[in-house]
Amino acid sequence: MARRDTRYREAYNRLLDFCATHPVGTEMPAETTLSELTGVSRTVVRRCLSRLSELGVIAWNGREKHLLRSPVQDDRIALPDSADGREHLEQRFLDWILRFDVPAGTPLSIAELARNFEVAQHELKEFLAGLSRFGLVARRPKGGWMLRGFTKDFAVELSDFRLVLELDAVAKAVEAPVDHPIWQRLSDLRVAHLDLSANIETDFHEFSKLDEAFHEAINSVVRNRFIAEFQKVISLIFHYHYMWDKTHEKIRNLAAINEHLAIIDAIEARDVQRATDAARRHLRTSKSTLLSSLRHHDLG
Repeated sequence: MARRDTRYREAYNRLLDFCATHPVGTEMPAETTLSELTGVSRTVVRRCLSRLSELGVIAWNGREKHLLRSPVQDDRIALPDSADGREHLEQRFLDWILRFDVPAGTPLSIAELARNFEVAQHELKEFLAGLSRFGLVARRPKGGWMLRGFTKDFAVELSDFRLVLELDAVAKAVEAPVDHPIWQRLSDLRVAHLDLSANIETDFHEFSKLDEAFHEAINSVVRNRFIAEFQKVISLIFHYHYMWDKTHEKIRNLAAINEHLAIIDAIEARDVQRATDAARRHLRTSKSTLLSSLRHHDLG
């Protein structure tokens, strides 16, 4: 994943704002002061000063630096799209949690995590506040944040909640009108599943992507902003568990392909009972696989 310079860009633009409030010729503060002003390390500050010097905004010679000209709009650096940045943070944070790098109950250092994930501290705090409703993190009684972790209890509760949401989605898919996009998506997914099944000996590791696409398609028939947020986290977690335990991966993935095809068959036949029964069987298998993965990591 490409390294992002969000913190550097924000710090650089803050320094531009600082320069804009002072007349030409003003002597710039020490790097320590600028570090406190921008909320970044002196290393990042020096990188910002280097760019300002190259653009002729300041003159910089050792500890001496003063303003040569007022900044203009073209001197600023564009920040990454906020939605893209949040997705990047979400992906990295969940990867960090779900690969068991830290145990449950670990206090979270906002400053350290902000450096590791290359985001501003306020962005990280907002992200943790949003993530707390999923139960993976929680506020500490005396302030700060704590990692509650991905535990067996969490996996069971998540699987049970997933069952409720997806059975509802399957029932709605069966009743979808003939011009609904779900029918074309199911047709395409059928072809993709049959193709992977035919090449399972060599391509079995591709199943996790297909599984994610399958469940995203099923859940797409439900238009509910609250459910959509939970589905995103559920999808990521169940996607990741395919990476944890490689035992009998080929056999498990072939079985899951057949379970997916049974669901597709029943939905296309508009048989709600058969579709929900097939979905229930598949989600029961998925839950067992998830718990098996936790036992593989001594968490179950």
